[in-house]
Amino acid sequence: MDYIQLFIALKDDFHELLIAELFDMDFEGFEEEEDILIASIPANRFDDFRREEIERILLNFEGASILKEELVSPQNWNETWEQSIKPQNIGKFYVRPTWAPENKDPNSIELLIDPKMAFGTGYHATTRLILEWIPEIITEGDTVLDAGTGTGILGIATLKSGASSAFGFDIDEWSKDNAEENMELNQVLDFEVELGSTEVIPDGSAYDVILANINRNALIHLIPELLGFLKPGGKLLLSGLLEEDENIMLSQESLQGLTHIDTRQQKEWIAILFNA
Repeated sequence: MDYIQLFIALKDDFHELLIAELFDMDFEGFEEEEDILIASIPANRFDDFRREEIERILLNFEGASILKEELVSPQNWNETWEQSIKPQNIGKFYVRPTWAPENKDPNSIELLIDPKMAFGTGYHATTRLILEWIPEIITEGDTVLDAGTGTGILGIATLKSGASSAFGFDIDEWSKDNAEENMELNQVLDFEVELGSTEVIPDGSAYDVILANINRNALIHLIPELLGFLKPGGKLLLSGLLEEDENIMLSQESLQGLTHIDTRQQKEWIAILFNA
């Protein structure tokens, strides 16, 4: 089967967001270069209507555009994908897929994460912000709620930083299986992941730390429910937010009973820490 490859000019920080959109449109392969995303779709599933739909989506990303379109022969997407993933040092963590070189620094914490192909090859700035913060906010024995767990990387990082247990949930069907695969790779215990939203959190649960790396609108909707599971004196760390979202989040009525501890930023992305 022949494929169409679209070469899309796009800032690195937006790659994962666009990949999620294109995956829902039957794209099967993704390669990431500096400020360029190469997305592949079976040629028989691509037409002018789909191209116009993608161009409308790109209007939401500053400076994004389709640079060129190529017809290519079949290839091993998994091999191409794996070759594009590089290990990263993120704060105290060394994050790598299983096929990348092992960690050589005894002072860093290794996280083995094999992400699902459709959801990108890099770790988004919002994920990096929380990862860098985790060793500072986790106290030995903490219980953690990971909202929108994805690959499970944040929950796994908290357990490797001293948390005693974690519970994660996500509405994406791929997440539960992928998170469980990554738990096994990291040999972590006491991490449960369920498919769904706040309704799957066990009744009566209370957490020392709640992590939520989603997006502004979803967070605004979820925060009132999430706070019902936060222990007095607990910490709430939010990400998936742009710089211009900070004032909107800080003005949310549901957060007025919490203390704003700090906001950290990478490029245009931010994370906000609160204390109950």
